Amino acid sequence: MTVVVHRAPVVLSPGSPPLTDGAVTIADGRIRDVGPADEVLAAAGPDAELHEWDGALTPGLVNAHTHLQYSDMAAVGLAEHTGFEAWMSAFMELYPVPRDWGASAAAGAALALRSGTTAVAEIVTDAAAGSAVHDAGLHGIAFWEVLGWTERAWAENGERTVRAELAALPTPPATGLSPHAIYSLDTAVLRDLSRLARTLGVRQHIHAAESAWEDAYVRSGTGDLAERWRANGRGEFTLLRDGGVGTGVIRYLDDLGALTPTTHLAHGIYVDADDRALLRARGVSVALCPRSNAVIGLDPPPVAAYLREGNAIAVGTDSLSSSPSLSPWQDVAALADIARAQGYADDDLHARLFAAATTGGARALGLDADTGVLRAGARADLAVFPVASATPRDALAELVEDGPAEASLTVVGGRVRWATTADHERTTAHV
Repeated sequence: MTVVVHRAPVVLSPGSPPLTDGAVTIADGRIRDVGPADEVLAAAGPDAELHEWDGALTPGLVNAHTHLQYSDMAAVGLAEHTGFEAWMSAFMELYPVPRDWGASAAAGAALALRSGTTAVAEIVTDAAAGSAVHDAGLHGIAFWEVLGWTERAWAENGERTVRAELAALPTPPATGLSPHAIYSLDTAVLRDLSRLARTLGVRQHIHAAESAWEDAYVRSGTGDLAERWRANGRGEFTLLRDGGVGTGVIRYLDDLGALTPTTHLAHGIYVDADDRALLRARGVSVALCPRSNAVIGLDPPPVAAYLREGNAIAVGTDSLSSSPSLSPWQDVAALADIARAQGYADDDLHARLFAAATTGGARALGLDADTGVLRAGARADLAVFPVASATPRDALAELVEDGPAEASLTVVGGRVRWATTADHERTTAHV
């Protein structure tokens, strides 16, 4: 069994004391030891393979919401849109164009690894994209996206179809169900999908409270989004037929049994204090995707309120069709700016957002037993990021504020999946 030691000037892990000149020992895909470099090296033994890196060594990042298959639709994500409807129109112009979804998703997975991401909540819409996370060796969950079903069609063959589609996804990683959103599935279908997830023992991931149009849709069955779906032949959806249910998105999902500790939501922008309290009570995490929201022309998420009130938050990039990159750190930097603009002044901001991008994402995916932290026994998922700062406090501030686009090293399950070649060759040695 090969024993590998990675050493860096700064080692950071949520909930643990930061280290100056620290090291991590890896054996058999797991972390064996973390601590001051001299102690770790002494314990590793003379035959250990040593890699020395410049920068900050951290747990691998967890991207808690992304669609890797849309990586070749970056033209949409690099444009500016006036709102959800405008973005959707631009997206739908490109989506039907024939393309190699498998190659697009594979390119996205490679970019995720370069960003220091080791686990993802990947939404798979087209089956051809379903193997990208598996093939890249990333951890996380591949969520099969379900949308467009009316109650009538679902009763005929919906569950059988979705069971087969989910079973076709290669494992690992784990698989899950992604009921797309409250406006793209009939009410009874959303309820049945939550039941099906429980029956199969898989997690759910839902787009929720992303736009003001979505709120109008569920409350009264009105607005631009409602009219778009009526025009697309979905007027028989219960919400459209009955004029909404008079509640917001979060309460509606809860009434359907969709909010459980094995569900996490994406976006969570248009939520009030009661909604956030309900999410806390149900144990539901929210993956915040601020750069995607900005590209689409939406309001920023209530980051300061989530932090003050103690909601479980994670970080997602969404896809390149709505975001400039797949770097979670760059979304962390956006969240820091938003939190301060919303009045958050506590000195724990950097630590809280670092945790959101690591342990927060792991919690959202149900992987927090051994993911998102550097500790003995945990899965050996880690990354090194270039920073100019030599002290842990300043290095963390640099990571959060500057949002590096690319890692120097990404290790998934003990295997190097990305490394800047010159540094990797230069730093390989034996203890």
